[in-house]
Amino acid sequence: MKTSPILRVAVAVPLRAFFDYLPVQDDQTSIYQPGVRLRVPFGRSERTAVLIEVVDHSELSPTLLKPALEVLDDKPLINQSDLEFLKWVAAYYHHPTGEVIFSSLPVRLRQGKAPAKARLDCWSLTEAGRVSESESLARAPRQQALLQLFKTRQTALTAADIAEQISPFRPALKGLIEKGLLIESSESSVQSGMSAQAKSISLNDAQKKVVDSVLATKGFKASLLYGITGSGKTATYQAIASVLLKQNSQILVLVPEIGLTPQLLQRFYTQLAAFADSGRNAKLVTFHSGMTDAERSLAWQQAAGGEADIVVGTRSAVFMPMPNLGLIVVDEEHDQSFKQQEGFRYSARDLAVVRAKRSGCPVILGSATPSFESFHNARKGHYQLLQLTERAANAKPPKIELIDIRSVNLDSGFSPVTRRLIKEELELNHQVMVFINRRGFAPVVTCHDCGWVAQCLRCDARMTAHMSIRKLHCHHCGAHQHWPEKCPDCDSIKLSTVGEGTEQVESTLQKFFPDNPCVRIDRDSTRKKGSMDDKLNLIHEGHGQILVGTQMLAKGHDFPNVTLVVMLDVDHGFYGTDFRAAERMSQLILQVAGRAGRAEKPGRVLIQTRHPDHPLLHVLIHQGYAAYAEQALAERQLAQLPPFGYQVLIRAEANKPSLPENFLLESKKLSEKINKTNIEFWGPVAATMQRKKGQHRFQLLLQSAHRGQLHDFLEKWLPMLAEMPSSRRVRWSVDVDPQDFYS
Repeated sequence: MKTSPILRVAVAVPLRAFFDYLPVQDDQTSIYQPGVRLRVPFGRSERTAVLIEVVDHSELSPTLLKPALEVLDDKPLINQSDLEFLKWVAAYYHHPTGEVIFSSLPVRLRQGKAPAKARLDCWSLTEAGRVSESESLARAPRQQALLQLFKTRQTALTAADIAEQISPFRPALKGLIEKGLLIESSESSVQSGMSAQAKSISLNDAQKKVVDSVLATKGFKASLLYGITGSGKTATYQAIASVLLKQNSQILVLVPEIGLTPQLLQRFYTQLAAFADSGRNAKLVTFHSGMTDAERSLAWQQAAGGEADIVVGTRSAVFMPMPNLGLIVVDEEHDQSFKQQEGFRYSARDLAVVRAKRSGCPVILGSATPSFESFHNARKGHYQLLQLTERAANAKPPKIELIDIRSVNLDSGFSPVTRRLIKEELELNHQVMVFINRRGFAPVVTCHDCGWVAQCLRCDARMTAHMSIRKLHCHHCGAHQHWPEKCPDCDSIKLSTVGEGTEQVESTLQKFFPDNPCVRIDRDSTRKKGSMDDKLNLIHEGHGQILVGTQMLAKGHDFPNVTLVVMLDVDHGFYGTDFRAAERMSQLILQVAGRAGRAEKPGRVLIQTRHPDHPLLHVLIHQGYAAYAEQALAERQLAQLPPFGYQVLIRAEANKPSLPENFLLESKKLSEKINKTNIEFWGPVAATMQRKKGQHRFQLLLQSAHRGQLHDFLEKWLPMLAEMPSSRRVRWSVDVDPQDFYS
């Protein structure tokens, strides 16, 4: 008797197991190939599943197996190679395979919906619309605003693009179409609204050497491109990509945050324009959280179909299906944004290297301040070390100066010396950048009479004052409340703020220099789609002489007219509880400093500090980042900290503090039943912020000098934890290679 094949599928549930089903009843036409989606019964509901394999035997009795309900795809959505990669990822991070597979798909496809239509409806200006004055629509203000939006963007806009700025917009859109000012079309590519003219890439000798080194070896090669800020790393990426695009290869470029890299995108658009001039219609798509589900699905499909030549995306783009993958670039590879900190906790930087190896293509990790892990891999010969030690166009590196603010009366964070030097630069019609890595008006609101401090009710954290909207915000859980009219403890009206944020710094600078326009760039000021581009355009057009912002300003931007960078309140990096705090502080200092001075304009950097004699600052200033990294790595080796040791962090949280602590204590005791040679246990201890979002949090750290032994132990230990009754009373997670012990 012929037995029915068994469909082994993955479902997006927090269980480390696959599930077996019978084929769809009376279905004689479907071809069951790994990678197709199915609709299956699951408990009392139905779920979307991905077929992993077809087997001839199940551990379950045939009478207990249910048939699948429907085959959703006529061909695999995920090819076999990508499926094997995702299974490897799940095994390495000890995360349920189903959740890993589904996290690699756009939301639309996770939900079992059909792929997005091949083209998106969009609208663009007609010739009449380009010359029409928006003032002529004064009696139709919404049409006027819509026309102005198209004139500002100078590109085709989708419904999602318009809705971000104007809502509702359909009646106004119809009116402009009827007037002949707009025309409906369709976009086959999800692009960022940029246009470009063809421009040849000019390289210096050092850049040419890097390009030749990457292209010299066929197949997989991991390279660390260590190039100082302004040395032309992006031009180097472009040159390598140009060669590979001519070979019909696809290029994947990973960036920390898509909204922070408009110049990188613009340069790649310029490159594609050059291809267009040569008769080839090359295409770039973006992939990030700011896109609609339909846009993400379309971008995903274009990459999977080989239609997209270049994909520029944030960390989740590391899973984009690209059958002709020829190069992976990880720009600003040191950035923490490449590590997912919730749910499935993966490192896109590390996975980029693994994926490149599996695809047999080169991968470039680029940074002016490489992570110590990448720096160590280059020292050991695991990565090829490529260096760009000089700025492009013969520009000189900025001069870094320490401003001692001990015993100095500060005015909203500014010393008299700093204020004077800012004034001198502005008088020369130069731009000045002021950096403070704290948004809002002030981090503390307190009562002068009784000492009350505004605390978040759900977190062990203080509320941050946002004066522009007269509210207090918790930057950890998102809770907010109205500005108190009086102290809730003593009824005093003498409430004051302590410390500075970007909002206060902006207000102070506008008071100091009323004739010099100020532009603030932080999470609060760039929430709307397109607002980041608008602010950057103001800066480049010279309408903003003073730039104020957080670390958003430190990522991938060129400001040729910025000659002075001022860094406020960087000393907190000396007091970090994480062993990586000093590394991150040094990276931040040099990244921000690198914004000062380009081309013929020399740069100057002022660092206000109460620790002007700190050895870290002096090594950075006088010897450079590489010298500091060597010194810090020697210290880490003595303590066997990463990259000389390997870590796994078990996090647990619950609404009662005893529950996560007891779970981790039981987990640690359970480990004694397993041979755990060369594995150290640290904790359990309360998290740095013990209470967050109303949950009490504890951590247990595992460390070993041997990666293989650590993972072998986890394979045996984690299933045992899942069976413990206490595991059902807490929310717990596994973080392999943790980067942040705070979140």
